[in-house]
Amino acid sequence: MENKFLVGLLFILSFLVSCQEKKAGNIDIQPSKNSLKPDQDINIMLKKQLEYGKPSFDNPYQYSEKDLDVTVPVLSQILTDNGYKPISNDEFNTKIKQIFNRIIDPKSAGSFLYVNFLDQCERSSNYAPNDAENNGIFIIKNLNFITDLYPIPYIIDYQKLYNEAAQKEDISSKTYKDANGNEVKKYLWKDISNLKEQRKKNIQTLAARNMYLFNDSRAQYKWLVINDQYFMERLVKNFGYTEDSELLKWVIEKTEFDKNNPSDYGKLFWTKECNGNMKLHADTFKLLQKLYIPNDSSENRFILDHIKDYFEYLGNKEISQTENLTPVERIKIMSNLAYFVEQYKYDPKFNEDNKMMGRLRFFLGDKDREILKENNYFGLPKFREWWGNADYDEYFVTQCEYEGTCGPDYQPVNYTEWRKQHPKK
Repeated sequence: MENKFLVGLLFILSFLVSCQEKKAGNIDIQPSKNSLKPDQDINIMLKKQLEYGKPSFDNPYQYSEKDLDVTVPVLSQILTDNGYKPISNDEFNTKIKQIFNRIIDPKSAGSFLYVNFLDQCERSSNYAPNDAENNGIFIIKNLNFITDLYPIPYIIDYQKLYNEAAQKEDISSKTYKDANGNEVKKYLWKDISNLKEQRKKNIQTLAARNMYLFNDSRAQYKWLVINDQYFMERLVKNFGYTEDSELLKWVIEKTEFDKNNPSDYGKLFWTKECNGNMKLHADTFKLLQKLYIPNDSSENRFILDHIKDYFEYLGNKEISQTENLTPVERIKIMSNLAYFVEQYKYDPKFNEDNKMMGRLRFFLGDKDREILKENNYFGLPKFREWWGNADYDEYFVTQCEYEGTCGPDYQPVNYTEWRKQHPKK
């Protein structure tokens, strides 16, 4: 009897915990009925947006700062209704610098900063709603949140709140003339079959991003990595935000080296900042060391293989020149990658011998080696020792891999014989 009671109690508790977790990740994203009231500025802008319909390639309506400006109070209220707690200006400014590497000037007159996800160094604002050619967010100063530019029908049930504007849309034409005088089909907002679902998704995304980044909500983090993957990946790969180890782990484990897009893998390790400096991600190396374990059956067992492939891509100056790296930056990245992999050659728990330091020796010419010395081997403690030990590995990979002379008729001499011919100095 007692055992049945305990089993029943545990079932109830697990059910309640499950419900709480589900509720935390999927909060009922709807503004309260009394929180949003009709506003004249929104009404005027809404009529313009309804007149031209949903944004499309042929749509002549040009979104502007005013389209964003009128929605800011609405977005702020929606965030409040859904549990977002604005942080102080100082905290917000610090977070924005840490995450997006942008500095908010409290003395500047502007109310917004635009963060371009396609070109993080582009500072001019783009007020077109996000699409394949434009993807970015606005940082709302003083109210301390981030948002996309949302057309009003994407965040408000306008047919209930703005009945007059909705009635006018009901009788509006379904075509308009483009700049050349051609009649083009118009996509009216009222005809979008899943508009309610898209609106809910937009509001959920708005709330989740802000609650994760500025309220440290782990429940909203879990929602974002399922439903907003592009945004979450860009935090790491575009902006070099590696301080959240759970996010970094998620990005690492879903990123493999792709020979058709090799630079994408490199974004795990470094970013080029807008001042021209290269930033190496120490957090990535630290986390990879935890993820790469002996006899691992998960996909993490391929970590060193992916690094080797990317390393060799960088080693080929001709194909990797588009990375826009200086000689010092390129050698620094390659040295850190080689150093990371080489450690497992000396760890008895692993059966690894990728000969990475030997590969580095192969790719670095005399001028490159001088750069290594001038930069004191980039402060890597055992680098000089491991570099000196890798002369045979350089010979081996040169013969068998990069020059391809190994085969049935020729095999390189073993280490003992080679060392007799090339004694250490």
